[in-house]
Amino acid sequence: MFTGIVECMGKVVEFTKLDTSATGGNGASLTIAEAGSILGDCHLGDSISINGTCLTVTEFTADSFKVGLAPETLSRTNLGALQPGDRVNLERALAAGHRFGGHFVQGHVDTTAQIIEKTPDENSLWLKMRVRDARQFMRYIVPKGFIAIDGTSLTVCDVDDKDGWFSIMLIAYTQSHVVLPAKNEGDLVNIEVDMLGKYVEKVTASILGASTGASAPNADSYVETIVKRVLGSKEKEGAAS
Repeated sequence: MFTGIVECMGKVVEFTKLDTSATGGNGASLTIAEAGSILGDCHLGDSISINGTCLTVTEFTADSFKVGLAPETLSRTNLGALQPGDRVNLERALAAGHRFGGHFVQGHVDTTAQIIEKTPDENSLWLKMRVRDARQFMRYIVPKGFIAIDGTSLTVCDVDDKDGWFSIMLIAYTQSHVVLPAKNEGDLVNIEVDMLGKYVEKVTASILGASTGASAPNADSYVETIVKRVLGSKEKEGAAS
């Protein structure tokens, strides 16, 4: 579990598509440097979020660490496009007893979004993003709600469900502590929607006998189902009396 409060920005030093070393697992691996500030209490097997993706440490030094990348991770995130020299957001797993500054972030990236517009606004920065798999995930993105973008906990501003985009604004402090401002229009970012919305939908759907995810009905359909049930119950009560 993470909070979406980025602790530091590391630098990619190596991306290996097939790492046959003892710590590579015969799959893809990623090595991150300039991470010393979060490695003082690191152990093998610890979880570290890289651009919002929860990954397992397989090797580390005082300044760098390595993680393995599964095919699912490469297909669902932007990590496969990283190049040596690229900056990434880093956050250790949440420790018990620490302040919770962001929101509940699992590190399980749902999809990616493409930056379609960057607009400076005095010392702040607006970014508009179009979501891949919008039909499945836009339902969980609401104005003033939480969203994790490349592992950064941010507040959603505008939402356009029809065109599949949303916007966020970065204050000056955030711009200097995360990787997002350095990205360009057309670049992809990792998206994790607020997991509480998923749980609410699943519970509601189970009560109403509806499906969830991409095939889930919209809000109007949920309301229609509830109204039909209430009216049907009233009719039965009237017939019984």
